[in-house]
Amino acid sequence: MSILIKNATILTQNQKRKQLYGDIYIDHHVIQEISQQSLSIEAEYVIDASQYLAIPGLINTHTHIPMTLLRGYGDDMLLHEWLEQRIWPVEAKLTQGAVQIGTDLGLLEMIASGTTCFVDMYFFEDSVAQSTIKAGLRGFLGFAFIDIGTPEYRPEELVSAGKRFISRWKNHDLIQPIIAPHSVYTCSPETLQQARDIAEKHSIMLHTHCSETRENVYDVQKQYGVRPVQHLKNLGLLHKNMLLAHCGWITKNEVQDIKKAGSSISHCPVSNMKIATGGFAPIPECLEAGVAVGLGTDGAASNNVLDMFDTMKFCALIHKNHRWDPRVLPAQTVFDCATIQAAQCLNMDKQIGSIEEGKYADIVLVDMHQPHFYPQHDHVSNLIYVARGGDVVTTIVNGQLVMHDRMIQTLDTEKILSASKTCAEELTK
Repeated sequence: MSILIKNATILTQNQKRKQLYGDIYIDHHVIQEISQQSLSIEAEYVIDASQYLAIPGLINTHTHIPMTLLRGYGDDMLLHEWLEQRIWPVEAKLTQGAVQIGTDLGLLEMIASGTTCFVDMYFFEDSVAQSTIKAGLRGFLGFAFIDIGTPEYRPEELVSAGKRFISRWKNHDLIQPIIAPHSVYTCSPETLQQARDIAEKHSIMLHTHCSETRENVYDVQKQYGVRPVQHLKNLGLLHKNMLLAHCGWITKNEVQDIKKAGSSISHCPVSNMKIATGGFAPIPECLEAGVAVGLGTDGAASNNVLDMFDTMKFCALIHKNHRWDPRVLPAQTVFDCATIQAAQCLNMDKQIGSIEEGKYADIVLVDMHQPHFYPQHDHVSNLIYVARGGDVVTTIVNGQLVMHDRMIQTLDTEKILSASKTCAEELTK
């Protein structure tokens, strides 16, 4: 598919963070040319973007996409009650079909709000992969390891099933399999080491929850004598291919350990506030230390949306308010964390995360010809503090139009909405 985007305001997110006005030519999945002069090239699709911002596709570095089926189910509850009374009982009833429906619903939402790449951690990830391919998004899909097993596999089956999962998907254009041990408090040292060995053998990423709550940290410290980051370090899991979700209760010394190891962090500010963990990752210190930081929505059960614009705004505000300093996390820095920094977390910054010639064409067009975008003093500021997912008009992933003029091209919206309503009612009744 070839696409010519004309007359766009382009936020490149390249090394100099250049903003251009001009044309973008896409062919064979790749950005072939960016020009401030009008391009006269034939293309299958020509898009007049004179009222649009062209931005790199947003990257969601931590979610549990099938949990869209639990959106709004058990809100305003204490964390342990929410898990024990609502989430775990429903997850015990999950089937492959239910996961597929929840995934389709989440994919619809992400496409419509400008997310082109996401990191998942859940169950029945083969179904998640199949739905992701059909939708046309880019997925880093985490095969979950947890000592009690999953709705799909018994504990003793996880290692062999995880290896098969990697073999099935390792060479796919859009899917990158990863190993996702749930956390240091739900995985024994032996389980964590098995996850490490598999990831190292296949040169793939690891993804885990880390220091999400104070209780988690204290429990791990009581059981193993060290905090979660040190525990991961001792077991050999803290390295350049590790993406740590949350990190709400890490210390300055742990930030330095994460930096030295080359690991990265997925910051989930909305989820942390909603379930009242009492802490959130110290992003200013992380960035100052040179740790790559991405943003995540977490699952829709604890957010309740997969809208990265929402997450970007909350990210900016929570740190400003906490530090009593509006300068502490500028809009450009937050935008970096949703694009080029997120790509660095995934070791993909040479391929995605910015609009540059030779990179994969993951591009989103945002309609700025709306009252809440005027006046247009600062496009990046408007993206962080003004824009919302519904402002996205076109989503391009790997050079393919997955949404155009707000019409999803790859999925049957009405069918998915109907199926998700029926499925959620069945799971929660």
